[in-house]
Amino acid sequence: MTTTHLIKLSVGTETVEDLAAWQASMAPRWPEGLPRHVTRMWPKRKKEVLNGGSIFWVIKGLVQARQRILRLDPVTGQDGIDRCAIVLDPEVIRTTTAPRRAFQGWRYLAPQDAPADLPAHRASEETLPPELANALAEIGIL
Repeated sequence: MTTTHLIKLSVGTETVEDLAAWQASMAPRWPEGLPRHVTRMWPKRKKEVLNGGSIFWVIKGLVQARQRILRLDPVTGQDGIDRCAIVLDPEVIRTTTAPRRAFQGWRYLAPQDAPADLPAHRASEETLPPELANALAEIGIL
């Protein structure tokens, strides 16, 4: 069976560290303390997503991080509408940066199109300003 990933804008997030801090602050509210992203749409390719897929986060116009998808849980909103909770591994893994235009909701991301994880020796590097990282990514340096 093949694997597929999801890609999603991290709206309101300035850095990878902001994303991790927000998720950590929300952990007491989530079942099992696991981060989750609740969405109206269920992935039709559920088996492929759950076969080692990750959610790749777009922050300030750049893919910068990913989290492994653990499972998809049904949840009902306060409005009574059924939704999908994408339950994530709490580890936020930094990736090489890749420019990505804004889009609504989430999209599928083929493994061959997914940015690579940063090597361990680079994972703790300070993040470049988004404008610089975007410019470097566009010319193929990052």
